[in-house]
Amino acid sequence: MKASILIVTQNRKEELERTLHVLEAYIDKSIHEVLVFDDGSSDNTSELINTFNWVKWEYSKKNLGASVARNKLYKKAKGDILIGFDDDAHPLSNHFITKTQSIFLENAKIGIITFQEIRGVFVSDQEALQQAEPDIVKYQTNDFVGCGFAIRKEIYEKTNGFPTWIDIYGEESCLAIEVLDLGYEILYDNAIIVNHRVDRKKRLRQGRNYFRFEKQLKNTIFYYVVYYPNPMLKIARLLFHNFKKYGLKDVTYFKLFWISIFVSFKEIYDILKYRKPVQKSTLQKLKTLKGIKY
Repeated sequence: MKASILIVTQNRKEELERTLHVLEAYIDKSIHEVLVFDDGSSDNTSELINTFNWVKWEYSKKNLGASVARNKLYKKAKGDILIGFDDDAHPLSNHFITKTQSIFLENAKIGIITFQEIRGVFVSDQEALQQAEPDIVKYQTNDFVGCGFAIRKEIYEKTNGFPTWIDIYGEESCLAIEVLDLGYEILYDNAIIVNHRVDRKKRLRQGRNYFRFEKQLKNTIFYYVVYYPNPMLKIARLLFHNFKKYGLKDVTYFKLFWISIFVSFKEIYDILKYRKPVQKSTLQKLKTLKGIKY
């Protein structure tokens, strides 16, 4: 089974360079491929093209958003297995391809494998591995982490792919619910580990939590509109929860809450074009499956 490793990047030249160096040391380039989509970078990421000429590069002059860029990139993949990494994430062992191959070959019902995510910036991979779960854990789940996962190409092509009606945050849940609705399973396997090199304190200083809040609230409303037969109650509960937990927290959250609602209603007509409710049995399955750790 040939693997295609896919990465979307924007303005993270140094992080992407580190990830590609790791992948180059781990993969057999005569069998597997690495594809990178440069989503409108302005930091000279294009200079890496000459350094990593074995990578298949795609790019957009303007920023499309992570989900739209993934949608475009994944159509270019030729592998039987599609493995997604963030540009600031890398596998912590060289067996990640053979392990995913083995899991997919053993169970035809598994559509997606989600890896164990270790967040943080570490001196070495050995230090990162010290944060890993001590025992082997596997279970069916209802979602996956975008920084490290694998999906069968044949199953991905049966879905609508990563949604073009979302820019960033929430696109994984859209693909996950479509895979579950097709009757396939999502497996969490902590034997495959990825280090997501996130500096949480730095992101907090940069206001990333505000950015994420605004995007996730809007995109979750769209998610319910597209996939739920009767979305209004879910949306009402979503808004009540976010207003109580965040909207009353500080002025910035309060403003972003109402901006998200305004934008959602402004764009709702376009989102209705993608409406395709899943089966009630799929929604029930979502409730019973164990969630993943974020």
